Amino acid sequence: MSENERAASRTAVLVCQGRAAADGRTAVGRFADPVAVRLLRAEERVRVDEVRAGTPPRGWQARTAYESVRACAEVVGARTVAIDEALRARPAGQLVILGAGLDTRAWRLAELARTDVWEVDHPASQRDKRARLGAAEPAPVALARSVRFTPVDFAADGLGAALDAAGHDPAAPTTWLWEGVVPYLTRDQVRATLRALTARTAPGSTLVVNYQTPSPKATAGRLLARLLGSSATAGEPWLSLWTPRQMAALLTEYGLRVTSDDGLLAVARTLGTPPRHRTSLDSGRVAVAESG
Repeated sequence: MSENERAASRTAVLVCQGRAAADGRTAVGRFADPVAVRLLRAEERVRVDEVRAGTPPRGWQARTAYESVRACAEVVGARTVAIDEALRARPAGQLVILGAGLDTRAWRLAELARTDVWEVDHPASQRDKRARLGAAEPAPVALARSVRFTPVDFAADGLGAALDAAGHDPAAPTTWLWEGVVPYLTRDQVRATLRALTARTAPGSTLVVNYQTPSPKATAGRLLARLLGSSATAGEPWLSLWTPRQMAALLTEYGLRVTSDDGLLAVARTLGTPPRHRTSLDSGRVAVAESG
């Protein structure tokens, strides 16, 4: 498939649907994303509205899509809380979001008012996001000091060169956010990204990384979804899974010291709603590592 033919990430849409479904209902006071629904197209909002109303549709395909959004809302609610709180605790003048997808932090976190944000993602996904932002009514207003879209194909392009062209200062502290990307890269691609990232990481910088641990149940569920073609993300398989020990060793190898590593199931249990989708939550983690 050529560059022009590549489709935008379906995982990014599902995650955005999950945040829209969770807004105002999950972890009230710790999670809110009123921007997410404005980035969704009308047909994508249907499943969100059904989940929020608790009205499952008829038909196995529609019901499968409904269950995907409902499960995603629970997972991304916990994941977003963990990441947002890590970002609030470590303010920096530069935030680079790797694999930004339909991320909304630059438009909803007031704490980014003095932060320049670089959204790094595949060119096709960035074109899709910018079109959605342009079509949103009312148009979202960025709360960050600036938002700079930086197209990069992690499997082929140089991260450093792209960030240089977009004005990122490697001599200044940076908060790096790597959410929902690591499982979709091979181990070599993960290492290549870390190599490029740490080459321009000044002392005082932080990496917040979301990754998946090995889970037979989660792997079997994704494989079944691919075989049935019943998942919006069936064409985007997981390529690398890491245990906490492996992730800590990997980050240490690149000069980063892990200061916390939390399982999403543990985070979900602090949010006041008993988690249903324990398998998905139990395999997801958010680690924070610091340089220098």
